[in-house]
Amino acid sequence: MNNQNLEDSATTTNLQTSLAPEILLQAKGISHTFDYPIFSEIDFTLKQNETIAIIGSSGCGKSTLLNILCSLLKPNSGKVFYKNTEIFNLSQKKLLELRRDIFGIVFQAHYLFRGFTAKENLKIAEFLNDKIIDMELMKTLKIDHVLSQGIGELSGGQQQRLSVARILTKRPKVIFADEPTGNLDKNTAKEVMEVLFKYIAYEKAGMILVTHEEDLANLCDKIYRINELKLERIK
Repeated sequence: MNNQNLEDSATTTNLQTSLAPEILLQAKGISHTFDYPIFSEIDFTLKQNETIAIIGSSGCGKSTLLNILCSLLKPNSGKVFYKNTEIFNLSQKKLLELRRDIFGIVFQAHYLFRGFTAKENLKIAEFLNDKIIDMELMKTLKIDHVLSQGIGELSGGQQQRLSVARILTKRPKVIFADEPTGNLDKNTAKEVMEVLFKYIAYEKAGMILVTHEEDLANLCDKIYRINELKLERIK
């Protein structure tokens, strides 16, 4: 092979490398126990533009694993990396910054600030993360007309959609969603998930979704199940 071919080959290799999705989150050897073993020696990788669903029977440890991956719970053993940073080695200040700026966590319970209006809840996210509220997003989520209302005046579905809007306002790179559509009717749930999937594609982010709904899980790129203390890929 001549020098020109070598250069062309190197250029192609570098281009392919640069186009390869970046690994956002990686877990190595994660094990956890409460009064009984939950799971053992779990390895897990999430890349840019990737959506992953974790399913399993009630009590199998889905939410526990999600809490570990998003830094809310330290595992008994194993490591979790955001890019090349081991998150549980960070100082408390740096860990809080990671949750505030990089991670977006959507729970089934909305955890909105009662006593505030919907817009004031969004303003808090805007202030903390130095981001601007996207009114087109509010329209897409069909909550643009309720922003002046108090949280207690909103329906359960509106509260959950506002919770999703608050998370997306800060432009996270990794979204952790624990049964995010559990309080929504089927059509609203589909609309909310479409917003999340579009966000992942547009922002080159990643999402880990915990759900018991197989229809919802099948929308993701990959599906894993916790079974007999292990994480097994089924799609």
